[in-house]
Amino acid sequence: MTLPVVVTSERLTLPVWTPDEAADIRAGRSRDGWHRDYPREDDRDAAGMYHRDDPWAPRHIIRGATALGSIGFFGPPEAAPDGVPEVEVGYGLVDEAHGYGFATEALQALLVETDAAGVRVRASVEPTNKASVRVLAKCGFTELRGANEDGELVMARPLPA
Repeated sequence: MTLPVVVTSERLTLPVWTPDEAADIRAGRSRDGWHRDYPREDDRDAAGMYHRDDPWAPRHIIRGATALGSIGFFGPPEAAPDGVPEVEVGYGLVDEAHGYGFATEALQALLVETDAAGVRVRASVEPTNKASVRVLAKCGFTELRGANEDGELVMARPLPA
């Protein structure tokens, strides 16, 4: 079970972070080609889960030549209680990029790859984060699993038949 190092969609490119980029994100340093508000605090948190040469690691969400946010998994797939390999996804964009469908497009592009790998995807979201709940609904996250220890909704997307 692996994913391409770079995933693309109609408007976006989703490359896995390099070790140097992950170090800059962890330190909160920006680079040429990154939006002035990137990395965000959530991106710095995601950098703590970065592992070199891991296709399940965080990725940039790039529109044109500008990194606007990140998307990625909280580690490689693990067997869920029903035996299906499963990963948790997280994503986020700089405020200026909200409302253009980039999060939905980025997630849909990654889901094409996880489907091909036979991996189910889940996400945890604050119940008050209506935009993120909408993204998950648009991407087929129909299985509501209740709340996690942080009070977030846990939603999963069934694998296609």
